[in-house]
Amino acid sequence: MAQDWRPTADLATLRLRAALLTRARAFFAARAVLEVDTPLVINAPASDVHIESAQVLFPGDTQARFLHSSPEYAMKRLLAAGSGDIFQICHVVRGLERGRHHNSEFTLIEWYRLNFSLDALMDEVAALLGHLLPAGTHALRVQKRSYREVFREHIQLDPLTTDIPTLREAARRAGYESDTLPAEPAELRDELLQMLMGSLIGPRLGTDALCFVHGYPASQAALARLDSGEPRTALRFELYHRGVELANGFHELASAAEQRQRFQLDNEVRRARGMPVYPPDERMLAALGAGLPECAGVALGFDRVVMLAAGAATIADVLAFPTERA
Repeated sequence: MAQDWRPTADLATLRLRAALLTRARAFFAARAVLEVDTPLVINAPASDVHIESAQVLFPGDTQARFLHSSPEYAMKRLLAAGSGDIFQICHVVRGLERGRHHNSEFTLIEWYRLNFSLDALMDEVAALLGHLLPAGTHALRVQKRSYREVFREHIQLDPLTTDIPTLREAARRAGYESDTLPAEPAELRDELLQMLMGSLIGPRLGTDALCFVHGYPASQAALARLDSGEPRTALRFELYHRGVELANGFHELASAAEQRQRFQLDNEVRRARGMPVYPPDERMLAALGAGLPECAGVALGFDRVVMLAAGAATIADVLAFPTERA
């Protein structure tokens, strides 16, 4: 049977995609943010338990390498070396990512701003989207709401204090089976919160606004520092528009010791779940030890922005060739 060789996105959408990339670069150039380029193939993958990294084995090598799932580690090495404000537009690869809003290979716009607060970075993300999205969306309201606030509003639960049985029951009513969940209480709590956020809350956010959700639980800090004013939460935000998650931002953790501990905890969870366990990125940790400047950073899913700009129903509609047809 002949294979369909044609792109899944129409040519008008591909031209729109190219125009948005040009606009994004102009946005950062106007702010004197330096564009950088870091390797696609890396030696140390992300330890995040929700990310599956793709392996690469070059001919003649015995040690596997990986396709990066984010340029974050390499960009932080540049920041520690004195690069100043930087951005990158690149393809990243994450396994087990399939669906209406997911493709295993996708495009990120990631950037870091020195001496920016998390609030200032949210404002800049909103400004970039105003620059990229069609004229009718430029006047969209910007909402900044806490993680606790959206949980209380949409499912009448406090994510920081509600007990696990109550969270489990809420997840059960949403269609999740308890026998697929981790047994360890801290992991279980996070898994339940992420299920509820992803299935019940996130799809309701940002109907007619850019909705920034901040103050995620400390256990979901990833590479963000904790909030000194409320140590149960992290200085992290996610952006939603029309129920679609578009961006994830951090006030960046600068402590090498604390970051090493988080990597170790990730690997403990991976081991318990039978997932691959990876050594930490020692070069990135060394860069933190040398001194990461005070900064905030964010990764924006560019393909999802194109979906919104084009009025597309699926991510495949804005890609030339999604993974299955690559």
